[in-house]
Amino acid sequence: MEGNPTLNRKIIHVDMDAFYASVEQRDNPELRGKPVAVGGSSKRGVVAAASYEARAFGVRSAMPSVTAQRQCPDLIFVKPRFEAYKIVSQQIREIFARHTDLIQPLSLDEAYLDVTQDKQGIGSAVKIAKAIRTAIREETGLTASAGVSYNKFIAKLASDQNKPDGMCVILPDQGPEFVASLPVRRFHGVGPRTAEKMAKLGVHTGADLALKDEAWLAQHFGSWGGYLFWAARGIDHRPVNANAVRKSIGAESTYFDDKRSEAELRDALEEIVDIIWGRIERNQAQGRTLVLKARYSDFRTITRSRTFGQALSDRASIAQVAHVLLDQILPVEMGVRLLGLTLSGLLGHDEMPHGAKPQGQFTFD
Repeated sequence: MEGNPTLNRKIIHVDMDAFYASVEQRDNPELRGKPVAVGGSSKRGVVAAASYEARAFGVRSAMPSVTAQRQCPDLIFVKPRFEAYKIVSQQIREIFARHTDLIQPLSLDEAYLDVTQDKQGIGSAVKIAKAIRTAIREETGLTASAGVSYNKFIAKLASDQNKPDGMCVILPDQGPEFVASLPVRRFHGVGPRTAEKMAKLGVHTGADLALKDEAWLAQHFGSWGGYLFWAARGIDHRPVNANAVRKSIGAESTYFDDKRSEAELRDALEEIVDIIWGRIERNQAQGRTLVLKARYSDFRTITRSRTFGQALSDRASIAQVAHVLLDQILPVEMGVRLLGLTLSGLLGHDEMPHGAKPQGQFTFD
């Protein structure tokens, strides 16, 4: 690895702490120190974000509101205010821009920064990360956690290491050992089902993963095997891309008890619509293609999709198309263990009509 230019990069991953909930607690003193969930409290509501006080009770994002309320009876629900979050996000982005133009936002509340060449000539990624966190606290009244390392993969892992309001620095010679010590569930992209599959294969930690060769990983995880092979060794050559364009936005839920009846499936689908619409709102996205994914109890997966000449730009349209796609697989031949929706064919901001209005009804013929 000697002489590898990517080892000389200085990457920071900044992640705001419980962003939406923290904004609500900042703006409403009565909520401070209390368990707060941003989202709907109705039967079909979903938690978009939870304060750390709520997380102590197991409340988490994408959890059905009724489940969250059951786990935390004193939970306070507040409606999301995406415009307020966007304003704060822009403040934070301006703080980043004081140090570098190489900023790759992942959402309103997190971003990668490449500070190898920093505008202020500070020269130290650690000092820059400290300065950014201090400025965020002083100018927004919020806290952020940061990971500092030589690549994006490890910087993102590091930012989660000392949350909330913490920082973790991983140097190039520490990277492989740091990755080896972590459970694979911490790896970005490894969800509960993938972690479960890995556990059955005897892979529990980064160290276990590093023992597998690339052919074995490709056999079990397909094209993703190459990523896992290098990640397990602390290697990630991806640059911070300031011009990255998001290709899709999705959400899915896996169920402990398979869904079988039409009523169960439609209720479950509405919850997913709530989740994906929150993500669409946060990213100010519009897209022309909606894909429904369903996985049966035997792990067979099917998809149904529709593409339109005009963008799906409001929740009602997303829900309408989603239920039409669900109609195509009803009645289900066996229990459904997973449902998901993905909006793709996203429009760039230059393709979106200024002041565009919701499109309303769509034609399905």
